[in-house]
Amino acid sequence: MQALLAPAPLLEAGLLQQVCEAVRAVALEEVMPRYLKVAHRRKADGSLFTEADLAAQSALVSRLQAIEALPVVGEEMTQEYQAEQWLAGADGLWCVDPIDGTSNFVNGVPYFAVSVALMRQGRSVLGVVFDPVADEMFYAAKGKGAFLNGEALPIGTRVPRLAGSMANIDLKRIPARLGRALVERPPYASHRSFGASTLEWCYVAAGRIQVYLHGGQKLWDYAAGYLILEEAGGHIAGLEADDFWATGRWQRSVVAALDPGLFADWLAWIRAHQ
Repeated sequence: MQALLAPAPLLEAGLLQQVCEAVRAVALEEVMPRYLKVAHRRKADGSLFTEADLAAQSALVSRLQAIEALPVVGEEMTQEYQAEQWLAGADGLWCVDPIDGTSNFVNGVPYFAVSVALMRQGRSVLGVVFDPVADEMFYAAKGKGAFLNGEALPIGTRVPRLAGSMANIDLKRIPARLGRALVERPPYASHRSFGASTLEWCYVAAGRIQVYLHGGQKLWDYAAGYLILEEAGGHIAGLEADDFWATGRWQRSVVAALDPGLFADWLAWIRAHQ
């Protein structure tokens, strides 16, 4: 593996390095060989899953528990088992999304990722998101900053004005009044919806996207990305409360931006149109 974890203080006893290596190995061994070659099915909630999701999750559980023997919450587990693992993992928990962006993965859209977070006392202390197509590894440890392939985040130029910004918006899960306002009189220059939440957080952290809105993400969608954006200096709230962590852990809304002034303008606009 290339030496992408350059800043020495970031390597807390080699834990982050080990997690990055595990995530990369699983992506290259279990995910990419199945890209465009695997059948898919639908879960009860209508979302897609594939043999690759299951194989990647199993491999991640094995590799992560070899690093630190902790309970694991994964997207492809039953809700009952996820709840059991969460309760057992108060002092330490792995949270994994084996393939975030499965619809993209199935349809050949090269925008999906493998995501892992280490959580303690219900909060993320380590986060890794790997895009195997672009070979981009985003990672962060609490209090140590966020990085992309060894380069400190953010990388892109910050846009100070909301009117000139690019937004990442998921319109499916937001209140109807807010959705109409965004369609009829958007306050930003343009918007995108890429379909892989874990990577969307990282794009905001990198400065590629200036403002972000999502109406409801699962634990594994935000666990790693939240920490990466926070460590990059980003600002995060929810639709229901200014404190992102104030709402239910299994599904949270996201309002975020990297620049503090831009975040304040974005949140104020959203609050006025909810």
